[in-house]
Amino acid sequence: MIMQGKLIVGLDLPNVADAEKVVRELDGVVDFYKIGYRLVFGGGLEFARDLAAEGKKVFLDMKLLDIDNTVAEGVENIAMMGVSMLTLHAYPKAMRAAVAAAKGSDLCLLGVTVLTSMDEDDVREAGYADDPATLVRKRAAQAREAGMGGIVCSAAEAASVREILGNDMAIVTPGIRPAGAERGDQKRVMTPADALRAGATHLVVARPIIGAPDRRAAAQAILAEMQAA
Repeated sequence: MIMQGKLIVGLDLPNVADAEKVVRELDGVVDFYKIGYRLVFGGGLEFARDLAAEGKKVFLDMKLLDIDNTVAEGVENIAMMGVSMLTLHAYPKAMRAAVAAAKGSDLCLLGVTVLTSMDEDDVREAGYADDPATLVRKRAAQAREAGMGGIVCSAAEAASVREILGNDMAIVTPGIRPAGAERGDQKRVMTPADALRAGATHLVVARPIIGAPDRRAAAQAILAEMQAA
């Protein structure tokens, strides 16, 4: 199925044993997985290497941000792990340092614009004068100028940032919820079909799949919806 490479299943699980079980259950249906903080601190980095060695695609969601040299050194080591995607916060200096460090590798660097758990009140409380949509567009432009591989944003902003990014950069959208699914702590959400129509290239789905009674069927249903779009 052509959509298989566009669906990224978030392994937001407490340990590697649980993550391995999900990967086994989804074998042949999904080949792209997100590993974030929770699993990273439960042995997830070695698991990421193992998945990559097995031919799976790995989206390492670390949201790096530090002084330029530290970001660059981290990216250099991550590029050698064989993972496909890596996130860092979309601060111009950090992005430029990461791009320089990843040069010559196949690592796709993604700038995280505004977290999908944040709305306008949250953004203003954090000290930004812009509303989320404006801030996303501003950071998308900075990511393009820095030479990043793409950005992470809400699907609600995908259409507007596609005009900024052109056709060559990835738009990865978390906060994807099939019709009728609970939002959880996400505030800016969209269905899989609508996200693709808006211009997203990759959809990150965690709870609607890993929390489903039949994970394989849940993933297949989302893929079918994506294919229909």
